[in-house]
Amino acid sequence: MSDPILNLSVSELCDQAQVSTSGYYAWKGRKIVSCDDDFEDEIIHLIFEMKKRKAGAKTIKMILGRDFGIVMNLKKIRRIKKKLGLETIIRRRNKYSNLIKGKDHKSVNNYLKQNFEVKNQDQVYSTDITYLYYGSGLTAYMSAVKDLKTKEIVHYSLSRSLTLDIVLDGLDELFIKIPLKVRRKLMVHSDQGCHYTSNNYRKLLKDHKIKQSMSRKGNCLDNAPIESFFGHMKDELDLKNCKRYEDLVLIINEYVNYYNRERPQWGLKGRTPAECRRLN
Repeated sequence: MSDPILNLSVSELCDQAQVSTSGYYAWKGRKIVSCDDDFEDEIIHLIFEMKKRKAGAKTIKMILGRDFGIVMNLKKIRRIKKKLGLETIIRRRNKYSNLIKGKDHKSVNNYLKQNFEVKNQDQVYSTDITYLYYGSGLTAYMSAVKDLKTKEIVHYSLSRSLTLDIVLDGLDELFIKIPLKVRRKLMVHSDQGCHYTSNNYRKLLKDHKIKQSMSRKGNCLDNAPIESFFGHMKDELDLKNCKRYEDLVLIINEYVNYYNRERPQWGLKGRTPAECRRLN
């Protein structure tokens, strides 16, 4: 005589077990990686050192899943880090200080108002300038533009000086590639630095039908997304051994490519910015 339970459907079995059908299929399709305690300790220690002791639990979890196929919850990762004494280095903010504003200085309203969660790509860009210290007391500057939806660096430029060109170079080419219909809904947010209040910069945005927004005076949190990118970049790069400006340019180019195409982000559900753009 056949066992009646063998004739039940998956749905009926789930009802009897008091679990959801979707939960069953999620369990059925899960990744199973068998690791002993020593191996788990070693792999987390390895990732931590590879990230120059600056990787938190979320970063480690994403790398475990993407690169090693290991599924591990955050509580366990934090427990192992604590057991091994792996204290994450917390970066200090190194905010770009505004230059003295010229006579044409004119700020605009803070239309963004820290609403960093946006629905579409090419809807809101966050931009700023940062200092890059390299070699023996050498300084360069980087301007970058970040898409708040995909977290992608859509444009950047490097310079030995802080002239207006650092924010203007390449912007025309960037905006022309965006259809006018999309540009009319695009907003670019910055601080009140002299580059962004200049007539030339404001005119460029206006000519491309792009809305301009600015942080409140002295409030760095209003432009946190681009500040976050600069902070992570400086955490992950060691520019002290970079002796020449040309070498610095090469390193920054490689990093931006890595950040956009290879570096998963917790806020993107473990995807890279490039993967996120392709999905939109």
